[in-house]
Amino acid sequence: MHDEEQVEAHLGSGRFLAGASKGRWKFVEIQWPHVFIEVVAADSRRFTLRFECAGYPTVAPTGTLWDREAQQHLPAARWPRGGRVSMAFNHAWKAGAAIYLPCDREAIPGHDHWRSDLPHLIWNPARGLLQYIEAVCEILQSTELEHEAA
Repeated sequence: MHDEEQVEAHLGSGRFLAGASKGRWKFVEIQWPHVFIEVVAADSRRFTLRFECAGYPTVAPTGTLWDREAQQHLPAARWPRGGRVSMAFNHAWKAGAAIYLPCDREAIPGHDHWRSDLPHLIWNPARGLLQYIEAVCEILQSTELEHEAA
């Protein structure tokens, strides 16, 4: 099975569809090698994740927050903030081109301690893209998320 077919199989899994039916995330589109998924934060803000998935699932994807309207990285001022939210969504790291998580291709190198400290977040090809999406959603549902000013 090719990279894109593997992504489509994971996005068609019962677990992915269950999360989508609960409103936690939504499949947007595939523009190979990019996959776009919308996730919902605790304050109901919606963020689009753009995953670069070449080599999937053997090679971990790398994700970023994306402005679909402007077709570019989401500006830093619109990134979620607060406690560990700001650690994962650190626009200053890699200029916002990747999310600082143990399952991100760009974050894995140089963090061997994550294998023992955060084994559930280390990229697992069998869990696939859903592992990354669930990690992002868990962070965005955190009580540490600073709510957007009204």
